[in-house]
Amino acid sequence: MAVKYSAAIFFTTGQMHKDSDYYISGVLEGSRIMLARTITLIESSLPAHQDTVNRIIEQLLPHTGKAVRLGITGVPGAGKSTFIDSFGTLLTRSGYKVAVLAIDPSSVRSGGSVLGDKTRMLNLSVNERAFIRPSPAGGTLGGVARKTRETMLACEAAGFDVIIVETVGVGQSETAVASMVDFFLVLMIAGAGDELQGIKKGILEVADAIVINKADGDNVQRAERARREYETALHLLSAGNRNWFPPVLTCSSLESAGLDKIWEMIGRFQKIMQESGDLEKKRRKQALDWMRFLLDEGLRNWFYNSPEIKGKIPAMIAEIENQAISPTAAAMQLLHFLKNPR
Repeated sequence: MAVKYSAAIFFTTGQMHKDSDYYISGVLEGSRIMLARTITLIESSLPAHQDTVNRIIEQLLPHTGKAVRLGITGVPGAGKSTFIDSFGTLLTRSGYKVAVLAIDPSSVRSGGSVLGDKTRMLNLSVNERAFIRPSPAGGTLGGVARKTRETMLACEAAGFDVIIVETVGVGQSETAVASMVDFFLVLMIAGAGDELQGIKKGILEVADAIVINKADGDNVQRAERARREYETALHLLSAGNRNWFPPVLTCSSLESAGLDKIWEMIGRFQKIMQESGDLEKKRRKQALDWMRFLLDEGLRNWFYNSPEIKGKIPAMIAEIENQAISPTAAAMQLLHFLKNPR
């Protein structure tokens, strides 16, 4: 019997726990409304919701793992949103269901989020085979939303074939997103001065491909020249994979040119990784890395929220500022006190 979804959702601890099956059924039936509500619950910062979220994810887990997980980043002005809009539209026309998880920059002062991706992805935002979910970064590592991994799993369980994670393209967001996807694509542009602008060794080490966007009009030759230069840079700096070396392609998001070749390239990559067993190994490692990240984050929060530590930190800060104690000695004292409280 199908579950009927009312508009009222009660965010009390008891109700959330009792209604976990309500969310699970809705997601597995492919309800976009219930998927959105489940993601809202996943993103909740209230501790009372975490048990319910964990139960939901555990029940959804057997229904995940079949989607292609793509991470996309790029230098400022590379046209990430336009690219995703065109690329996602191509995939939906080919019969795929596409979910876009866009990590939005959050206001440092107010914590508010821009959340403007639906206005930039005009075609996908009205496409019945697409789902766009902007999530505020909230100041987490490199601008990557903390709950993106669980959100990916919910989208997979809801029947989406391709999950695209768009980063803000700053700080360590590239490596953070690369650690949760199968294929990591870096968008670059030509004709903006130095053709190697904005490219870092760290990005090259995690990139599975580089795509030069905006290869249209009088920019085609510059894009081709940039492609050769990035290709050279990859050979000099990238270790690559034993079964895959990152290619460099060109495309035009506005003209939808070259997008089919990018999808074919991703398909080749997935096939190679699956046949070699590398994809399964990669996903296992990503799951373990995520557990370690959550442990580190949990221990940090537990430490700073400890009443004993909260009471001692102000005095310790004053001693450091007055040079009465070294930062190293202060840290050791705090850690020792936590292990041996008086």
